[in-house]
Amino acid sequence: MTTRPRLRLGSHLLPGLIAVALFVVFAAVFLTSSFDAPAGFPGGGSVTASIGYALFSLDGGAYPSEGFLIAFEIIDLALVAALAAAVMLAKTEENGHIAGALRFVSPDRDADDESETDAETAARADGGRDVEEDGR
Repeated sequence: MTTRPRLRLGSHLLPGLIAVALFVVFAAVFLTSSFDAPAGFPGGGSVTASIGYALFSLDGGAYPSEGFLIAFEIIDLALVAALAAAVMLAKTEENGHIAGALRFVSPDRDADDESETDAETAARADGGRDVEEDGR
């Protein structure tokens, strides 16, 4: 026999009630405020071209603006540093040696050492290894 779900009342409903009250406050503020009519840009110049000229601090846009070349370069350097850090953190280690993305190579392994073949030391791009059918 199944039972009907019962509504549990208690303090666990408090965050939900606070969220609903906050929504009501925001809705009241938004609905009762008045907004001016949108002004737009005067003339027939290209806003997109003006943004491009401003980004590289060039003159020639239809609308005057500030230059953003230094900010653009700072963001560029931050993104390049983040990309380099992500690549460095994505490298995996085996037995304390940093490995590349494609295969693990031990620096103390001799060239004529046949104890480990290339297939045994190869790693997949996600850092894992292929598992043989017997589970090894």
